[in-house]
Amino acid sequence: MTDSDTPGLPEGYELSTDPGRLDTDRVHRWLSTDAYWALGRSREKQERAIEGSLNFGVYEAVSGDQVAYARVVTDRATFAWLCDVYVDPSVRSKGVGTAMVAAVREHLRPFGLRRVLLATFDAHGVYEKVGFTGLERPEIWMALEFGRAGSGDLSAKS
Repeated sequence: MTDSDTPGLPEGYELSTDPGRLDTDRVHRWLSTDAYWALGRSREKQERAIEGSLNFGVYEAVSGDQVAYARVVTDRATFAWLCDVYVDPSVRSKGVGTAMVAAVREHLRPFGLRRVLLATFDAHGVYEKVGFTGLERPEIWMALEFGRAGSGDLSAKS
């Protein structure tokens, strides 16, 4: 995939990495009530996650209302994990999610990371459009789980 293949945001939307612009109430509501991996996540846990991450928001240009969110956990040198990707139902199927993930990819590119990982049950097509593929050797990856609720275990929907 080349830079010319990077999908842009639909007209009328803009992306920002300014954490002060995030509508944290909306992000928490989206994730804790509608995202299978974060159902029931506490506000305090969400705020800590935001503080420790690189955050991306997509906003309606005129109203300034936030319509999408993504979070990246990274050392900005060797590794990144893309997570908490959420697009408001009112703007789904408009290309906002694909464009946001492409913008995340381009933002991370200069860091020289070896890989960016993510996990999804149902959005493979969105991520494949911007270059994500299945792990070449999944048998070498392992996980440490500290418990079910809130551990980050996808099967626990935390």
